[in-house]
Amino acid sequence: MTSRRDFIKISLIGAGVVAAGAGTYGLIRNFSGKEIKPGKIDDLFRTPTYCEICFWKCAGWVYKSPDGSIWKVTGNDEDQHCNGRLCPRGTGGIGAYYDSDRLRTPLIRTEERGRQVFREATWDEALDYTASKMKEIASRYGPHTLALFSHGSGSSYFTTLFRALGTDNIAEPSYAQCRGPRDDAFLATFGEEVYSPEITDIRDTKCLVLIGSHLGENMHNGQIQEMSDAIDKGAVIITVDPRFSTAAGKSKYWLPIKPATDMALLLAWMHELIYNDLYDKKYVEKYCTGFDQLKAHVKSYTPEWAYGITTIAPDLIRNTAKEMANASPSVIVHPGRHVTWYGDDFQRSRAIAILNALLGSWGRRGGFYMPARVELASFKIPPFPETKVSWQDAFPGKYPLASTAVSNLLIDASIPENNPAFPVKGWLVNATNLLASVPDVRNTLKAIQNLDLLVAVDTMPMEITGWADVVLPECTYLERYDSLRASPHRRPAIALRMPATEPLYDTKPGYWIARQLAIKLGLGDYFPFEKQEDLLDWQLKQVGSSLDEMKRIGVKNFEREADDIYFKDGDDISFPTDSGKIELYSKYLEDAGFEPLPVYTAHEEPPEGFYRLIYGRAPMHTFSRTINNPYLTDLMEENSVWINPKVAKEWGITNDQYIKLKNQDGVVSDFPVKVRVTERIRWDSVYIVHGFGHANRKLTRAYGRGASDTQLITNVKTDPIMGGTGMRSNFVTFVTGEAEEGLGA
Repeated sequence: MTSRRDFIKISLIGAGVVAAGAGTYGLIRNFSGKEIKPGKIDDLFRTPTYCEICFWKCAGWVYKSPDGSIWKVTGNDEDQHCNGRLCPRGTGGIGAYYDSDRLRTPLIRTEERGRQVFREATWDEALDYTASKMKEIASRYGPHTLALFSHGSGSSYFTTLFRALGTDNIAEPSYAQCRGPRDDAFLATFGEEVYSPEITDIRDTKCLVLIGSHLGENMHNGQIQEMSDAIDKGAVIITVDPRFSTAAGKSKYWLPIKPATDMALLLAWMHELIYNDLYDKKYVEKYCTGFDQLKAHVKSYTPEWAYGITTIAPDLIRNTAKEMANASPSVIVHPGRHVTWYGDDFQRSRAIAILNALLGSWGRRGGFYMPARVELASFKIPPFPETKVSWQDAFPGKYPLASTAVSNLLIDASIPENNPAFPVKGWLVNATNLLASVPDVRNTLKAIQNLDLLVAVDTMPMEITGWADVVLPECTYLERYDSLRASPHRRPAIALRMPATEPLYDTKPGYWIARQLAIKLGLGDYFPFEKQEDLLDWQLKQVGSSLDEMKRIGVKNFEREADDIYFKDGDDISFPTDSGKIELYSKYLEDAGFEPLPVYTAHEEPPEGFYRLIYGRAPMHTFSRTINNPYLTDLMEENSVWINPKVAKEWGITNDQYIKLKNQDGVVSDFPVKVRVTERIRWDSVYIVHGFGHANRKLTRAYGRGASDTQLITNVKTDPIMGGTGMRSNFVTFVTGEAEEGLGA
């Protein structure tokens, strides 16, 4: 079994490079071996933060040299998210601050959309223009025709603003494009979601099953550390993936499954557990409902049946089922993060939830723990106006069980020929690049052309800012206060982010932008604190702390009110579902007209000469947002396309050759991508890392580097239950004649 030391190397790749390249202060050893000591460690000044480079939001310390320049970021030892250690993304976060391509001043468009011709404006002018257009749209069409697309820590400010306007058209693309199917599926099964970070008790697990979950490449800092501990303790790792991922390399079992057949494997595992009496009988009898229906449902789903679909041998299916059962209840079938694949993703996530229930892992040590969180007080503000028209009314009956607004539904409602019940006429897009995060770029661009207003609030000139009417430059997370981080974890905790330095250029914090815009809209009463730090101090005092204390310690952990992190044997537990039990058979789904139990559905196969496009992450980059970061780009400046050697030989393609990719709809990648010929990918698929191939020339390090997977995702399979956009039904072939050399070669 691979040791913990070997496994955590992935989280250290390039960390030294980042630390050395990130500043000019501290102990640095040059290539000659001579030590350079421009200052003492005692001279450093530090301020607390939590990282904004990815959704994990690890708490840390920002160190500055005596001249005031930011030197480095390190983890906070008291933080449960990171245990004092940051990943390459976190240590390279100061690249966002030093990026020379940053947005610097408000901009107002001077020509038609799509042409990046702007003039600089003052904040007053840009906010006045934005407020006047928003008022005009709300007056003419109603406030429900304004939509917010947001992501990250600042989303709460703009959410308050839009709710004050009287609209619930508030969407986070991470719901419909990433985690929504698993959140809603676990809610339907257990009455509770899996949160972020996920409530997986990996450090004490005896068996961890990863289905398309790339721990180590998609970072998930705390989970990687816990997985390393679990490996040291002898935990069995089972990885299901058509690609030999980093996690697969640390696993006892690698199941190179045929893409789009995961449901068949999950049903076969259920069959094995039930019909061989391997499931947790006491747990199921006490806490679950619908077992008899489930047993009858999976009777025919044998390993032999699944073998013909998945290409996974029956004995391998049986052996891995036994490994799970032997570890029960200290076993985790990981719910994953990015789970929008094939359009039936809610049901696939339901199958994962049911499998965990059969193994008795929910609420058990080494399975899923019960989280605790600090409930922060909200300062009294006026009640929000009643939302007279909801986002769900745009297309009545569509995605009936979605628990929050669906980003692609709001985009569709912005296109008149879709005949929405009401048009969406204005967007405010905060910290999310819709042209990279939402599939079917052509559809998004069509929607944008029908808007009366598009406002982009961002730190970088992403593709979406090039289509905006107004660009409002936000300062980076290192230059601002933000909402207190109060994510659920094993112990309740809060973390503070405060500015390490004044904002560069004419950039502003998100709170300031939202509040000033609210004032110009006549909604200033919803932001009673002029300075966000005054609001934070008030909130902290309600929980027995203060802003002064948090500036000193950064993270404050509290004790749980009860010893209830795990179920105790014999506990009478009432689950927040309709039945009060874990619902294997879902009456909730049945009443809504959907299958109450997961059903296998065959998916599209690649046309002849095409291969399924699989995409993933890299440990040094977060989606498309860090590709221009000067320190993280040094670690990975372009993606490559993984091609099986047999396929490469058939096409006459060689390693390191540059090619272009063409999808099933004739879309050709704008830029060439380097080939990696490797046995680590199945012959029927190719693989690239998401986020590359930026087409905005203002991103001087990212422009033209690699191929954009988003550009090639034009065949989208939307989940009818909650609106998740399945993106893995796209196939590509190779264009070799016009791409012998990469742009950055």
